[in-house]
Amino acid sequence: MRVLVAPQEFKGSLTAEEAADAIAAGIAEAQPGWAIDRLPMSDGGPGFIDAMRRAVRGDTHGDVVHDALGRRVLGRYVTLRGRATAVVEAAQANGLAHVGPEERDALRADTFGVGELILLAMEHRPATLLVGVGGSATTDGGAGMARALGARLLDAAGDDLEPGGGALTRLDRIEWKRPGAIAGVDVVVATDVTNPLTGANGAAFVFGPQKGATPEQCATLDAALAHFAAVVRRDLGVDVEHLPGGGAAGGLAAGLVAFLGARVESGFDVVSAATNLPARLAAADQVVTGEGSFDGQSRQGKVTGRVLELAAGMGKPCMVFAGRAPGGGARTLDEVEDDPGRRMNEAARALRELARRWAAGQV
Repeated sequence: MRVLVAPQEFKGSLTAEEAADAIAAGIAEAQPGWAIDRLPMSDGGPGFIDAMRRAVRGDTHGDVVHDALGRRVLGRYVTLRGRATAVVEAAQANGLAHVGPEERDALRADTFGVGELILLAMEHRPATLLVGVGGSATTDGGAGMARALGARLLDAAGDDLEPGGGALTRLDRIEWKRPGAIAGVDVVVATDVTNPLTGANGAAFVFGPQKGATPEQCATLDAALAHFAAVVRRDLGVDVEHLPGGGAAGGLAAGLVAFLGARVESGFDVVSAATNLPARLAAADQVVTGEGSFDGQSRQGKVTGRVLELAAGMGKPCMVFAGRAPGGGARTLDEVEDDPGRRMNEAARALRELARRWAAGQV
């Protein structure tokens, strides 16, 4: 039996690599004779650079950048050998992982650190820049990223706006010239969402609450992003307000399109191509995937839903493990651990045991 183990992160408890290790260990304990192909996955959010680095020979670099609240953090990025490609994971700078639940500030959080990561990656003179977005604490339309690259976002008095999406309501004009280091670079945004920048399905209303935004703040941010899009359209000549996927990472995707001429692609497709996922699926007898919450969004471009879709197309049985599954369709950690606190803090142990029981035919 050959098993492909291809989970994404279990948000808040396990990285994709940790999840794959736990599942593989549980399966091996029950079935030591099975061949296990470990393939931790990402769709552009946390784990993106690690998934790409494992798939293609590359070098990891790190430097100090700023998180969503302006604090210094270590941010990593990757250069792929022989491909003239640099890979940036925005969440290394603006990710929710750097911001505690009580610290979230949806109006002030910004993407300046993402711009710093891009500048660092550009020192390697890549022909292609892949920017994975997702797992962000920000809703600033990429304004902070643009400031880090040299853009000036000015109010009516000619003063620079303060950081954060909330300040964009006072944006009067943008002064911008693309840096020479990025001229001619093919910039690709890797994301798992198709949401536009604004509106009921936009960045603020859909993703703002998980970043700490109240309903009133979501409305403020949506109006701010709509105003930002109007000024971008006037000053930069780029219309990003209704761009599919432009709402990813609080509108960072739209900002990358507006300021760097990026194109938006499926993060899953980018990683799938790099890891040769279709061939590895074809070689497997059984597929296992998983994530923290297997829900309605899982089948809308996220790793778990896409792996299920590809496996079904090849006639491969596919098992899903999850921390929770409100609509069913997955084996969940509460089957082996009924204490919610331990399920989060000891997720690797619970996931390993769940995988062991499954491989042993006990669940």
